[in-house]
Amino acid sequence: MPTGVHLRDARQQLFDAAERVLLRDGPNGLTSRAVTDEASCAKGVLHRHFADFDAFLAELVQDRAAQLAVQAEALGECVGTGTLAGNLTGALTTLFGPVPVAIIPLITFRDELRARLRRARPGGGIAILTELTAAVSGYLAEERAAGRIAAEADIDSLTLSLVGGGHLLFADRDAGPPSPTTVRRMVTAALADVVREDGEL
Repeated sequence: MPTGVHLRDARQQLFDAAERVLLRDGPNGLTSRAVTDEASCAKGVLHRHFADFDAFLAELVQDRAAQLAVQAEALGECVGTGTLAGNLTGALTTLFGPVPVAIIPLITFRDELRARLRRARPGGGIAILTELTAAVSGYLAEERAAGRIAAEADIDSLTLSLVGGGHLLFADRDAGPPSPTTVRRMVTAALADVVREDGEL
């Protein structure tokens, strides 16, 4: 009796299946059985490619964090163009998409997963937020160097305000994502005292 379909790129298909389960059922619904059922394969397929389920989840998070890093590069390309509020509103809306927002509670929920992510790279315990923080901090620093943000601006504090505020706005999955107006209002409030005239809000 067949136990499932053959997976040509098993790792990626398992990651994609896990993402679908996570978005549909949340962290509590993400089990190895749920993943292999979603991928229409035998449970043993997952364990042939990964030492255990936490190893699978750690690689899933790192894979999605790497995708997020690629998306974050677009923010760096905005330096010196458009408005600061517009650039950051667009970036936060993209970077706090459904998958990153779903992965953050998964990491919080599983101690062993956080430990593996920390071992994989320093500061990687909350890998998705690490990528977001690096993107926003790098962008703000470049805009400060370009003169669109005041030289005395505290980039670390601004980054915490924007990433923390963004996370709070996007974290309620049941209510749906906030409107661009709501995100822009938060960004504008965070930057109000540091934006130079040519940076505009």
